[in-house]
Amino acid sequence: MLTQLSRWRPACAMWVGLLGLAAGAHAQVYPSKPIRLIIPFAAGGGTDITGRAVAQKMAEAWNQSVLVDNRPGANGTIAVEVAVKSPADGYTLCMITSSHSVNSTLYPKLSYDLLRDLAPITQATTQPYALIVHPSVPAQSLKELVALARAKPGTINFGSSGLGGFSHLAGAMLAAQAGIQLTHVPYRGGAPAMADVMGGQIQMLFSTILQSSAQIRAGKLRALAVTTTKRSRALPDVPTMIEAGLPNYVVAGWYGFLAPAKTPRPIIDRLHGEMVRILQLPEIVDRLAADGSEPVGSTPAEFGAHIRSEIARWRVVIEQAGIKAE
Repeated sequence: MLTQLSRWRPACAMWVGLLGLAAGAHAQVYPSKPIRLIIPFAAGGGTDITGRAVAQKMAEAWNQSVLVDNRPGANGTIAVEVAVKSPADGYTLCMITSSHSVNSTLYPKLSYDLLRDLAPITQATTQPYALIVHPSVPAQSLKELVALARAKPGTINFGSSGLGGFSHLAGAMLAAQAGIQLTHVPYRGGAPAMADVMGGQIQMLFSTILQSSAQIRAGKLRALAVTTTKRSRALPDVPTMIEAGLPNYVVAGWYGFLAPAKTPRPIIDRLHGEMVRILQLPEIVDRLAADGSEPVGSTPAEFGAHIRSEIARWRVVIEQAGIKAE
């Protein structure tokens, strides 16, 4: 028996070697045709800015087209559905955002599993939300806003881009941690919510910096805090929520790149290496800063762990706040 096993070992080693060479060769010829990058939101937003910046640099480096395919709808789930049904050959990629980690709890009947059906490549960015108020609100700081809410429970309305969106969850988390009562007003997107806070119809909003920074600088809105652990390069004079008095408050938006599950690992590794290189380019760092974003460039394993932890974290917030999808 030992003799027979010893005869098989060289043959097994040869096959393993051949398989490794085949995988390596597959990665070396990749990409040999255009790549499609599916973006889950409309053109012009932060996800689109990031995706197009990376796609352009990939196309230049590989002398191969990277075609951006915007597929907005259903809070980003339509794009992911298209991606998971595509061939796992590296020629269809997709982006997801922090909202997708919320969707996993908010929409229990999704046709895909975010962890099972996609292969992480890298987390591209992280970015804060800004807590903004209309100038008529008599609060110059987060502490004054909390004191006002305690003195007049339920009289402060905060808008959001929609039920269960990150701006909604950010407000729900503020109410829970500060022990105050806020009235949620959902809108069909960030633009109408921004219009109403600028008009004074609502008092408060958690907004992306891309959406609100110009109005903040013009004095049309007042920024009380940003939601990440460190200050934003775009709003360096605005404190974090932690600095402003809530030691456990952190809400960080993010974007990331993935491929369909079972995409060959050598291709994932090649995509990862190129994307991380691009995210570190000074011109890309400056372009992302317009959205209030900072590059991350994590490994596939780190990004997978981040997605898993975000799903678990937001599930707790959603269940405690009793948020249900419409």
